[in-house]
Amino acid sequence: MAYRIRWAAVTVAAACGAAVGLAAPAPAAPAGSPVPPDSSTGQEARKAARFWTAQRMAGARPLDAVRTAPDGSRKPLAAAGRPQGTLFQGTRLVGTFFGSDGPGGTTWHCTGSVIDTKARNIVLTAAHCARNMKGDYVFVPKFVKGASPDRQPYGIFHVQRLFTDPRYVPDNGSSTSKKPVSDLDTTFARVSANQRGQSLQDAVGGGLTFTRASGYTNRNVSVVGYPSYQHNSAGSAVKCTVPTQQLPGYRQMSMTCGGYYGGVSGSPWITDYKDDARGGHVIGNLGGYNGGGNDANVDYISYAPAFGDEAANLLADAVANQDPPGDLPPYEGFQDPLPGGAARWRKAALLAGADYTGDKVGDLLVVWSDGGVTLSPGDGKGGFKPEKRLLKANSTWTHARALTGGDFTGSSGSGLLVRWSDGEVTLYPQVGASGVGREIRMASPGSAWKNAVQLASGQFDGGKGATDLLVRWSDGRLTLYTGVGAGGLGSGRQLLAANGTWTKAALLTGGTFGTAAGLAVRWADGSLDTFTGTSAAGLGTRKRVQGPNGLWTHAQVMTSGDLTSDHTGNDLVVRWSDGETSLYADTAATSLGTETTLVTPGT
Repeated sequence: MAYRIRWAAVTVAAACGAAVGLAAPAPAAPAGSPVPPDSSTGQEARKAARFWTAQRMAGARPLDAVRTAPDGSRKPLAAAGRPQGTLFQGTRLVGTFFGSDGPGGTTWHCTGSVIDTKARNIVLTAAHCARNMKGDYVFVPKFVKGASPDRQPYGIFHVQRLFTDPRYVPDNGSSTSKKPVSDLDTTFARVSANQRGQSLQDAVGGGLTFTRASGYTNRNVSVVGYPSYQHNSAGSAVKCTVPTQQLPGYRQMSMTCGGYYGGVSGSPWITDYKDDARGGHVIGNLGGYNGGGNDANVDYISYAPAFGDEAANLLADAVANQDPPGDLPPYEGFQDPLPGGAARWRKAALLAGADYTGDKVGDLLVVWSDGGVTLSPGDGKGGFKPEKRLLKANSTWTHARALTGGDFTGSSGSGLLVRWSDGEVTLYPQVGASGVGREIRMASPGSAWKNAVQLASGQFDGGKGATDLLVRWSDGRLTLYTGVGAGGLGSGRQLLAANGTWTKAALLTGGTFGTAAGLAVRWADGSLDTFTGTSAAGLGTRKRVQGPNGLWTHAQVMTSGDLTSDHTGNDLVVRWSDGETSLYADTAATSLGTETTLVTPGT
C-alpha cells in the first residue's frame, strides 16, 4: 500500500492563518530603485523592511554553519582541477532567507528558490534551515548586499508558514543528521506579497518547475546558492554545473564543486539552468546527509535529497495551505530495489531478463555462484516485487555457463535456455514463480556447444516472441538459430566466420535498442556498442554508445529486458565487480538510458 506523505505546518506569525490576497501583476522594480508602498497588500513585507536594514542583511551569519569546521576554518581544495563554483550577480529565481528573534536577536540566512505553483507564493529551502527559524524572517530574491529592502531587485517577502515532513528530526536537534530521515531535508515556505503588493511569482516573473528526479546520475545539474559573508564579502551568488551521482545508501544526490560554504543550504539543483531565466526544472535542494556537506568539512562535496513522493506531497499541501491528514508510518529510508546488498550480488553469476510471471512485465532471473536460482518479479516501473527462490543452493547449477531467457515455445510464457560446462544445452520452456519447470535436452554432453561462450535471444527474424538465438563461439564466430523451440534448436546460419574481433566481446545481450531487435555488446576495453536490425542477413547497424573506458571493464554480468513502462526490451541490467547492480532504463542505440541503482555498492 502506498502511503500518502504528510507534513508538519509551522505557523510563523499571527497573521499566518489567513491566505494572502494576490495583487494584479505589476512590473518588478529594477535593482537600485525604490519600491513604493502603493498597495495595502504587502503590509507584512513593509513592516519587515523597517527591521531588515541593509546593514543587518549584510551581516547575517549562516544558519547552516555546520558546513564550516568547528574552528571556523575550511580545508583547501584537495586537488588542482577540481570544479570550482563561479561567483556572479545572481538570478531572479534564487535568493536568501533572513531571520531574527527580534531587534536584539541573531540573524541568519540560507538559500531559497521560487517554485512555480498556482499559489504563486512558494519558496523551496532545506528543512534543517527552517527548523531553526523561530522569529520573523523574510525571503529576498536575487539578494544585493548593501541594498536596503526597498532597493532589492524584487523587494522582500515575509515568510508566513513552513511545511516540513514531521518525521524530519535531525540528530540532537542540529543540522548534522546522518540518519535515513536526512532524505527528508526539504521545506516549502509560503510567503506574503512584497512591499509593493506583488505576489512572489508576479514580482520575479516566473518560477522553477518542481520535478521528480528520474535518477541519481545526471550529466549536468546546476546548483545556485549564496555562501556566507565569511567567504563571500561581496554577497554574491555561486553557481556550478557538474554531474551528480547517488550518495550510497540514501535517496540523495551528491555533487563535487568548490565554493559551497555555509549559507548555501536549500540551494536548488536545476537540470536546465540559464542565467536569470524565468523557469527551469528543479530536482532537489542542497541539504540532507550531514546538513548537505561531507564529513571532512570541506566545501567541495554537497548533497541533495532527490525529489520523490515525499517532496511532491509536501509541495501539494503547501500550495493548498491545508492541515496534515494524520500520522505517518516511520520513514524507512532508501531501500535497494533488489535485496541482499553488494556482498551478496557479487555472487550473482548469471542474469536473464524475461516475463516469467505471465503479467506482461519483465522479470529478473539470477543464477548464483552456489547454484541457487531466484526470480525477482518486475513491477513495470524499474523496481521489483519480493524475490522468489526457485532452487536452493545445489551443485548442478554451479555448472551453468551461459543462459538466455525468452518465449522459445510460442506459449506466451517465458523459458530459459542454458549451456552447461560439459557442452550440454537444455531448455526450460515454462519457468515461473513456482520453479524452473521441466527440462528438455537440446544438445548432448560433450557436444560442440561447449565452445558457445555467450547466448542472446531476440526476435531476430521479425517473428513474435524471443524465439531466435544468437551464439558467440570461442573463436569469434557468430551463429543465428531461428525457430528455436521444444523440438530443437531450429535452423542455424553463420553471420560471422571465426575472427579476432568478436573474441573480445566480453558481454552480450539481446534487446530492442532502436527500432528493431538487436544486440548490446560490452567489449574487453570497456567500450559499448549496439547492433540494430540483427537478422539472418547480418548483424545490422552498429552504433557506438561509449568508447573504451576503465569503468565498464568492471561490468561483469549483463542482461536486458522489459522492466519499465514503455514495454520495450531496452532496459539494461549490469552487475559490477563490486556487487553494485544498475539499471539503465530505456537504453537507445547510441546512448545509455537513465541509471538507477538496484544494489548499492559497499553494502
